[in-house]
Amino acid sequence: MDFSEKPVLTGERAVLRPFTEDDVPVMARILADPEVIRMTGSPQEAFGLDRLRAWYGSRNEQTDRLDLGIVDRASGELVGEAVLNDWDEPNRNCNFRVLIGPGGRDRGLGSEVVRLMLGHAFEQLGMHRVSLYVLTHNPRARHVYEKAGFVAEGTDRQTVWQSGTWVDAVRMAVLAPEWAVHRGRPETAGLSSTVR
Repeated sequence: MDFSEKPVLTGERAVLRPFTEDDVPVMARILADPEVIRMTGSPQEAFGLDRLRAWYGSRNEQTDRLDLGIVDRASGELVGEAVLNDWDEPNRNCNFRVLIGPGGRDRGLGSEVVRLMLGHAFEQLGMHRVSLYVLTHNPRARHVYEKAGFVAEGTDRQTVWQSGTWVDAVRMAVLAPEWAVHRGRPETAGLSSTVR
């Protein structure tokens, strides 16, 4: 098993699909958004178009990670990216990250994107564990992750230096047996995402 297949994952609100060359200028604008920078802990320096062309132009060739563009079905616009990376093959673990720019916020796209990617990770790729880090000053993202079944496992203290202060990050994960019960909807399976 590897990440060489780059699927198209379709939900009611979002489509996740491989990146194309046309996506580079859009991703440049998204990555420069102050809210994206603050909530993800991304570097504040602007990424040049050449660097972004090289990065996004090589995503579909990667066999150790899956990078997909997030398209808002209502507008047809690319609004962000969802990624499975840091693959630990022997232990069937990987990391998940997502970022959504201004054009895709506050409409439920994030919740659907998380569920689509987790469904693919567990049901198609056979992952046992999918984990992530969320900065403590991003409660909106943490809420989305908890709604999809991520469980907080601990806090990594002072992991990001931002705007003159240290920011903590919460480590969260979903396990395959949990996903099998709730399929990204722990509230309907009678489970709490914070106490199990």
